[in-house]
Amino acid sequence: MTENTQQSNHSAPELPTQYTPADVEGPLYERWVERGYFEADEKSDKPPYTIVIPPPNVTGSLHLGHAFEHTLIDALTRRKRMQGYETLWQPGMDHAGIATQNVVERELAKEGVSRHDLGREAFVERVWQWKGESGGQISGQMRRLGDGVAWSRERFTMDEGLSRAVQTIFKRLYEDELIYRAERIINWCPRCLTAISDIEVEYQDDDGELVSIRYGEGDASIVVATTRAETMLGDTAVAVHPEDERYAHLVGTEIELPLTGRRIPVVADEHVDPEFGTGAVKVTPAHDPNDFEIGQRHGLPSLAVMDEHAIITAHGPFQGLDRLEARSTIVGALRAEGRIVTEKRPYTHSVGHCSRCKTTIEPRLSMQWWVKVGPLAKAAGDAVRDGKVAIHPKEMESRYFGWVDNLHDWCISRQLWWGHRIPVWYGPKGEVVCVGPDEEPPSGEGWHQDTDVLDTWFSSGLWPFSTLGWPEQTPSVEKFYPNSVLVTGYDILFFWVARMMMFGLYAMDGTPPFHTIALHGMVRDQFGKKMSKSFGNAVNPLDWMDKYGSDAVRFTLARGANPGVDVPIGEDWVQGSRNFANKIWNATRFALMNGATVEGELPPAEQLSATDRWILSRLNEVIAEVDAYYEDYQFAKLSDALFHFAWDEVFDWYVELSKTTFMAGGPAADASRRVLGEVLDVTLRLLHPIVPFVTETLWTTLTGRESVVIAEWPADSGFRDAAAEREIGLVQQVVTEVRRFRSDQGLQPGQKVPAQLDLSGTALSAHEAAMRSLLRLQPAGADFSATASLPVAGATVALDLSGAIDVEAERKRLTKDLAAAEKEKAQATGKLGNEAFLAKAPEKVVDKIRGRLEAAEADIVRITAQLAALPKA
Repeated sequence: MTENTQQSNHSAPELPTQYTPADVEGPLYERWVERGYFEADEKSDKPPYTIVIPPPNVTGSLHLGHAFEHTLIDALTRRKRMQGYETLWQPGMDHAGIATQNVVERELAKEGVSRHDLGREAFVERVWQWKGESGGQISGQMRRLGDGVAWSRERFTMDEGLSRAVQTIFKRLYEDELIYRAERIINWCPRCLTAISDIEVEYQDDDGELVSIRYGEGDASIVVATTRAETMLGDTAVAVHPEDERYAHLVGTEIELPLTGRRIPVVADEHVDPEFGTGAVKVTPAHDPNDFEIGQRHGLPSLAVMDEHAIITAHGPFQGLDRLEARSTIVGALRAEGRIVTEKRPYTHSVGHCSRCKTTIEPRLSMQWWVKVGPLAKAAGDAVRDGKVAIHPKEMESRYFGWVDNLHDWCISRQLWWGHRIPVWYGPKGEVVCVGPDEEPPSGEGWHQDTDVLDTWFSSGLWPFSTLGWPEQTPSVEKFYPNSVLVTGYDILFFWVARMMMFGLYAMDGTPPFHTIALHGMVRDQFGKKMSKSFGNAVNPLDWMDKYGSDAVRFTLARGANPGVDVPIGEDWVQGSRNFANKIWNATRFALMNGATVEGELPPAEQLSATDRWILSRLNEVIAEVDAYYEDYQFAKLSDALFHFAWDEVFDWYVELSKTTFMAGGPAADASRRVLGEVLDVTLRLLHPIVPFVTETLWTTLTGRESVVIAEWPADSGFRDAAAEREIGLVQQVVTEVRRFRSDQGLQPGQKVPAQLDLSGTALSAHEAAMRSLLRLQPAGADFSATASLPVAGATVALDLSGAIDVEAERKRLTKDLAAAEKEKAQATGKLGNEAFLAKAPEKVVDKIRGRLEAAEADIVRITAQLAALPKA
């Protein structure tokens, strides 16, 4: 980072008449990167501030969720950089095992080739080739947004260093008996052909069928209900509750399993709810997690009746059928045998789907690798309970505890070729060897490596420290671990955050991966609906950036970012933010044209006007307010505070009030030019983390310095002037009230009218010229005759409207409006007085009529006052 030096050509700052983001943003960003502003030096003696990027998938492109999250992170890191911290925003991408393999397999299919035709090694090479040619397009899109990441440190979860980290922690966990291999029920995706973890299963209500089937004959029969009739082929028992007297005589006996010729036992198990359905359940240990547990308790065999494609493998007439085809065929066969007791269609029930391809999940017994999460999850929960890690907003803690306190062992193996291959070798005599990164794997006849790869979340769980060079104790690890804060969506609190907490505490000797977890919501459309291509409401943020500029998109997203709350966004709001950027541009351009400057010290307070003291007092209050909001991750509130201060107070009030001072010239004008320069300088620095491009252009033009990126963050000087704030507050009251009156009388904004101002006994005399200018009030002439007198803020403003409006036409218009308002009041009053109507009408309708009554009464008061203020005929 270079010193923020004064540029040599600052004698005559100029700005184009219009702000064109497309001409500015790209060149500015490349200049920032070339100058190394975003790089981080682990040798620096500055205090560290670290945030890791939630790594986007290598297959992905920038969507509004990314743009939202990146805006918040960029704002935090830009501010900390300006505050003098050695700031690292760590970039990188995730290898996205399933998604990436699917992309490349689809490409191969177009060529008429499968991965099996290529073989594993050649397929993996093909994926790397795709990654080099097509992957990672999001990196360029991040530059468009203005992300201030340390590009020289960019990492990839499959790069050499991170692969070493993965192998290291796998070996440690294995040796500590926290990783094991076992045959258990897993969530299987028949389309992706791999196991997926519990948190990658999305549940939704589907219309299916509930079929009740009679097992056995006569008194030795039991009725069971199922939504998956095809699994009955793998039943190995029927279970009832041990205290259920209806079935006590059958416990320990065997009954016939229809269609199979097999007999299966009736077992008593407390898992069964005797109040639900018939109180009896079919037990399929190889295809249901609860049934698997029952099977373990009773020593039941596990019969797998489907292959990895969910095709029936059980010998007999159903072999070779898809599970859904088999379901209807089996029900038909049972119906033909008279085994069906009841059928319910449609039967709506919760069904798990693969989060990636939306295929219905099939529970399946399979040999997999698992993480024993008990001790790891306890440590992750205790770190938050003990205050080592803060979750913001605090109310999200309960969701976090609800997950980590009830976490099941984590299935980490995936039946893919793209990913971190499990570092375990099997020998010809049943040997199992786990190999670390510096160890040679066993070789010789009969030895082979496990064919599975690790769950993608396994490697991304190491992200806060693996990206810094761990397992080596690098200078970057020493400087930047633990991270300062993690900014991420509440939707991956369980997918990713909990994994990082578990692995960080384990690998880094009890030191958590970050001090704070700041959770944000999800971006939705302007109606609060989830954005989706299928809904037709998905938005490409690049389109909005092209149309309105990156700053407009960023400011819109930040202004909606309340902690942990979803963010509605519509194009109109982005357009409004574009207008704000234009307002900043035009106001700064006006200020420069009128000599605003940052040269020299600010004049002492006693040499400043009340207007100057007021804006400096408000400026320091806003600095303190914005700082407090940043520390509390209240992006919406800080953005709103800056918007209203800049637009309302600086541009609409201070600049306008100062125009008469500039026109008058002299020492007062020179002082105001310096104050205006100061206010713009500080305001642009405060706005910079949210809207970096327009503020960079304006600030460097205003100050002549190198870059606002490396400027000092504003500090509250402590200056306050309550008297000046009260005085300008009175000015604002007078101007606002007279403007309202002018509007009520139908005067055009630029229309001038004669007026007398009685300011005696007030502190407003010094502001008369400014108020007259703002209100378009001319001095009273010899023929002045007041037609209206407005007492406000201790002053009196007398106006002569006799030559400004057609009094009779205005009287007719207002009389007509008054009659309409009185009719509306009468109608609303009549309905609200009708007891029969109130008894039948919905509450929303009644509330609407009450609102109409209130509006009509307010209109009557307003119009009556306007009529009274008209000149007499």
